[in-house]
Amino acid sequence: MSTEPTMSDVTSDDKLWALLTYLLSPIAPIVIFLLADKKDRPFIKAHNVQALILGIITVALGSITFGCLGLVGWLYQLYCGFQAYKGKMVTIPLITNFVKNQGWA
Repeated sequence: MSTEPTMSDVTSDDKLWALLTYLLSPIAPIVIFLLADKKDRPFIKAHNVQALILGIITVALGSITFGCLGLVGWLYQLYCGFQAYKGKMVTIPLITNFVKNQGWA
């Protein structure tokens, strides 16, 4: 049985919050963990943990490479955010499988 939310379950509010998790990561995902009504929504939850991990990696790589890889990471986050805003489930190499195997999404 699939745990992925169906399109009928995804609201425009869910799509907006998913977009914000990628654009404002790693701060926005932490804030969403504190919002009880948002953190339990399946679509937001699936994107939130991925965005948090991707944001942390982007900040770390940006710090190490003086911003070069950080810019590339942020552009990828922008792409993922717009895919989430379209209502799609984003698959990030390595991160998506890790998150699903841990049971976080």
